[in-house]
Amino acid sequence: MNERAGERTEAATADTTEYHATDREPACAELLSLARGEPGDAFAWLGPHRLPDGRQRVRALLPGARAVTLVDPRGGRLASMQPVGEGVFEGELPAPVDYHLRIDWPLGQEEIADAYAYGAQLDEAVLQRLRDGDGEAARAALGAHHVRCGDVPGVRFAVWAPNAQRVAVVGDFNGWDGRRHPMRLRHTAGVWEIFLPHLAEGARYKFEITAADGTRLPHKADPLARWAELPPATASRVPSAAPFEWQDGDWMARRGAANAPAPLSIYELHAASWRRDEHGQLLGWDALAEQLIPYIRELGFTHIELLPVTEYPFGGSWGYQPLGMYAPTARHGDPRAFARFVDACHRAGIGVILDWVSAHFPGDEHGLQRFDGTALYEHADPREGFHRDWNTLIYNYGRHEVAGYLVGSALEWIERFHVDGLRVDAVASMLYRDYSREEGEWIPNAHGGRENLEATAFLRRLNAEVGARFPGVMMIAEESTAWPGVTAPVEQGGLGFTHKWNMGWMHDTLEYLKRDPIHRTHHHGQMTFGLVYAFSERFVLPLSHDEVVHGKGSLLARMPGDDWQRRANLRAYFAFMWAHPGAKLLFMGGEFGQPGEWDHDATIDWARARTPEHAGLARLLGDLNAQLRAQPALWRGDHVPEGFEWSVGDDHHNSVFAFVRHDPHGGPPLLAVSNFTPVARHGYRVGVPLAGHWREILNTDSHHYGGSDAGNAGGLPTTAVPMHGHAQSLSLALPPLSTLYLQATP
Repeated sequence: MNERAGERTEAATADTTEYHATDREPACAELLSLARGEPGDAFAWLGPHRLPDGRQRVRALLPGARAVTLVDPRGGRLASMQPVGEGVFEGELPAPVDYHLRIDWPLGQEEIADAYAYGAQLDEAVLQRLRDGDGEAARAALGAHHVRCGDVPGVRFAVWAPNAQRVAVVGDFNGWDGRRHPMRLRHTAGVWEIFLPHLAEGARYKFEITAADGTRLPHKADPLARWAELPPATASRVPSAAPFEWQDGDWMARRGAANAPAPLSIYELHAASWRRDEHGQLLGWDALAEQLIPYIRELGFTHIELLPVTEYPFGGSWGYQPLGMYAPTARHGDPRAFARFVDACHRAGIGVILDWVSAHFPGDEHGLQRFDGTALYEHADPREGFHRDWNTLIYNYGRHEVAGYLVGSALEWIERFHVDGLRVDAVASMLYRDYSREEGEWIPNAHGGRENLEATAFLRRLNAEVGARFPGVMMIAEESTAWPGVTAPVEQGGLGFTHKWNMGWMHDTLEYLKRDPIHRTHHHGQMTFGLVYAFSERFVLPLSHDEVVHGKGSLLARMPGDDWQRRANLRAYFAFMWAHPGAKLLFMGGEFGQPGEWDHDATIDWARARTPEHAGLARLLGDLNAQLRAQPALWRGDHVPEGFEWSVGDDHHNSVFAFVRHDPHGGPPLLAVSNFTPVARHGYRVGVPLAGHWREILNTDSHHYGGSDAGNAGGLPTTAVPMHGHAQSLSLALPPLSTLYLQATP
């Protein structure tokens, strides 16, 4: 690996007849072909080659150069090179030695090491693993990597393009001239590679690819670029050679040991529109950390979840149409800045989850579509390879290298950037071949069914590998169907996710809450139905960005009544949600009841957040998260039936719900009671499992949150009136549009 090529004989790479003075036509033809940017074996003809008599011949392809001299890297002239046509220069040395090329360009002089003086870069074993779909091999082999060949530092470029006739790397370092640096084909895996010495961090580059039919494609960005240009520019950039400086060792150690249940409360945000600077510009990662982290700590969320930050060309996609699956978007800074952001979150005790899109990719010409002139990453048949909903292309999960590319991306974010979880977007669209398609518009699987067997195998492999290598890292599915076993272990036939978004719960409860209270009595089951299946998967209850866009209005705007009633409805709903089994997720702006719909080109309504009415709602969220952390009954039993017990689930006439959350470890139970009408109810009796005094630990109608301050004066004792299967009960005052939490006093 990284072999220096100066000692090889020319006979090893080219026809030895080339060296006879009377028979130079083969060499001339090949060199002229290379000079025109046509397919050919550049390493057979360019660079140093030892002649039969021990001398060394050097050829260089430098279109536009006036003169080229071979010089000693330590100083001193070795020999002149002579032009032999169309930018090709040739010179001879009396013996094989190290050399540089001193080039006289029309606008100045440049001295460089010769890229064609270095041998094959990638080991055959790595190429074999890459061909077999090993995600770790994809990470290690492909893209731009800082390496050393002997004592020479540089960058190794490698790209998978098995059906290309020719691939060249172009960039700042060669004037974007595709003739300058054609790459070497490694047939084992269809990978093209080259080592460019002394290349600087941040250099821009792309690949110039000639398809099998001779078509020269638009320059392609690197699919495994670790750094990209700021959109709308589309070039890849050479990453930094220096490792990230991490100070989150304590967090990572705890995460690696985290197999026990823990509170999970997620604040979802779009980094580009959460907040901007005083000039309306996007915040960089450092500024975002400085402003976001204190805010999240005050609200008490355990994690943040970022809408996709994998590099994406179109801002209006919110990141859900990414092309740079290995690179943080340059909109907020370079990769090192993103690593600092994650590190700062961890040091503040906040986990970081990323939305990650493996379902599809956009068809921008600089991206993955027909990457080497063929349907390489996608399916050729649009019945398998085209998403009509999003006008995007579907990954070909059955191709080993594509699956390895995606697995490698997941590993990159988890290992290199220390992220604590990936929320995998649009899983339902991956699982079904007929997703959003009519009859005749899709191709059945090998068994004649609608399930996408290749995507299923990919997801199982992804989750198994992440679970084995990174204990404590969450893999969360956005999956909206009844596919069985989404969060069941792979070895038990499941998909292996750690959590699944409960889209049914979200839809049903929002439908209920948007109704006028007088009509809620007829839709009572929308609030209770989620408990029928609540323990079939490990659920997250999501009030996500999807619920506050596309004309749906904000959460607050969906609530009925006047302004006070809207806020009261939302407060009661949040407390019902926080007591309900399942982890919690809330999109930015919801925490203070933003009135308007989310606009990705603006910011959330910070002026409204500071008003007393809306600040009260944010205080409630902070207290709900504090209760979640303090009361094991609210989270230890999230995924087991033993953690939940209905007290009142059938009082549709009064629109009241009451249930007990139990701590499977024996801690004190917690009673949650919701009144979803604007009518106060006095003497409402609810059975409880323990006799004694029950303390009111949270009341959404508190004046502190903007309510009317009705309630139970901080608590009340039980009476020996049997109710709801219990010997003891409480006679409660239920404020209008409210949720109460009560807990037995030890």
